[in-house]
Amino acid sequence: MPEQELDLLVIGAGSGGVRAARLAAQRGAKVAIAEVAALGGTCVNLGCIPKKLYSYAAHYAESFDEAHGYGWPVQAPKFEWETLKANRAKEISRLNMTYGAVLEAAGATLVRGRARIVTPNEVEVNGQHFAAKHILVATGGHPTIPEVPGGEHAVSSNEMFDLERFPTRLVVVGGGYIACEMASIFRGLGAQVTQLVRGSRLLRGFDEDIAAFVAVEMEKKGVDVRLATHLQHIEREQSGILRVSLHDGSMLNADTLLYATGRAPNTGGLGLEDLGVKLGLRGEVVVDAHYRSSVPSIYAVGDVIDRVQLTPVALAEAMVVVDQLFGHGRRTMDYDFIPTAVFTHPSIGTVGLTEAEARERHGVVRTYLSEFRSLKHTLSGSAERTLMKLVVDDATDRVVGLHMVGAEAAEIVQGFAVALKAGATKAVFDATIGVHPTAAEEFVTMREPVGS
Repeated sequence: MPEQELDLLVIGAGSGGVRAARLAAQRGAKVAIAEVAALGGTCVNLGCIPKKLYSYAAHYAESFDEAHGYGWPVQAPKFEWETLKANRAKEISRLNMTYGAVLEAAGATLVRGRARIVTPNEVEVNGQHFAAKHILVATGGHPTIPEVPGGEHAVSSNEMFDLERFPTRLVVVGGGYIACEMASIFRGLGAQVTQLVRGSRLLRGFDEDIAAFVAVEMEKKGVDVRLATHLQHIEREQSGILRVSLHDGSMLNADTLLYATGRAPNTGGLGLEDLGVKLGLRGEVVVDAHYRSSVPSIYAVGDVIDRVQLTPVALAEAMVVVDQLFGHGRRTMDYDFIPTAVFTHPSIGTVGLTEAEARERHGVVRTYLSEFRSLKHTLSGSAERTLMKLVVDDATDRVVGLHMVGAEAAEIVQGFAVALKAGATKAVFDATIGVHPTAAEEFVTMREPVGS
C-alpha cells in the first residue's frame, strides 16, 4: 500500500521540477519531489552555471593582456585549475542547499532516491510507495557518446568541470553550442584546443552568417577548428597520452578528448513504456499543449520532452503544468522569440528566426548587417570584431530575427527580445535613440539592407 497520498509527485529536482513542486505546494497542493542526484539538475551542477563561471575565468588571461593598451603593464598571473574547481564546487554546493531550502519553505517534501512509476498513480522510490493524483516527469537529459573504437577514453561535458588535471592539449569533437563553448573556454584558460566537426559549418540551426563569423573569431583566439573532419579511433598510450586517428590518416595527441555531439532524454528506467506512455524516436516523452502524456495522469516538461533544451523554457513549461492542475488553466507556452546565448569567445546572442527560416516562413525578407571593431579594442590591441544582424519581414516591416556575436551579446539581446516579442517593426527600431557609445546602439542605427 502507498505510504503517502499526494496531489503531485515530481520526478527530478532540476529547474523545471523544482519550479513545479514549489509553485504547486504554494498553491496548497500536497507535493513530493524525488531526486537521486544533486539538486538543481544539469543547469546548476553540470551546465549553465559552472559553464558561465568557467567562461568568466577564461576571459581573464586576455583581459590582462588587453590592459596594456590602457596603461596597465601587468603580467598575467599563473592560472590555478585546482582553485577554480574548488571555488566552483563551493558555489554549486551553496546553490544545491538553496534549492533544498526553497522546496522546504514551500512545503514540498524532498524524497531521495531513484523513482520508478509503477502505476499511473503510484511511484516507488527506494522501496517507498507514493500514491499521486498527478505525476510530473522532469528528469532532464544526458550527454551521449557515439560508439567509436576507443570511445571509452573520451569524456562528456559532465566531466569537464572537474577533470583531475588541466588538459594542456584538448580535442573537442562536435560543432554544436556545447562543443563551441568548451573549446572557447579551455582555450581561454590556456589549453591547446583542436575542434573536430563532421559537417561543413559550426552551430547548425543558428544563422549562417553568425556561425561563419564566430568560427573565424574562435580561430583568431587560437582554437584550431577543423571542418569536415571525422574521428576514427582513440588509443591511450602507457604514458596516458591519447592518440587520436582522423579520417585523412593524420594523428593528434591529446590529454583529454571531449565528445560533445548531442544529448538524449532521461527516460530509461522510469517505467514509462510499461505503462504505455508514448515516447518519441529519441526517447522523449510525447506531450500535448498542456504537457500531458498519453497517460492522462502523467505530465512531462524540460529536456525530457526534447523541445527546446533551455532552463528558462523548462521553468515556463512547469508553470503551465501547475496552472493547468492547480490554477485557472489559462497559461500557455509560446515557443516563438525565445532568446538564447552561446558563451563562445566572443559570445553569441540570438532571438527569433535565422535568415533561412525567415525566408521559408515569410518569403521576402530584408537583412541588415553590421560588422565592426568595438571601441574597447581600439586601445586593447585585440583583433576581435563584432557582428550584428537584423532580419525583417518585408511585408509587415516586423523584425523577426536579431543576432549578435560580440562582448556581452547575451545581455544585449535579452533586452531586444522584449521588443521582438512585442512585435516591434524596423521603423520602431529606426525611431529609437541609441545609447552612445555602445555596441548595442548599432541595432537601432542600421539603415541600409544588405544588397540594396
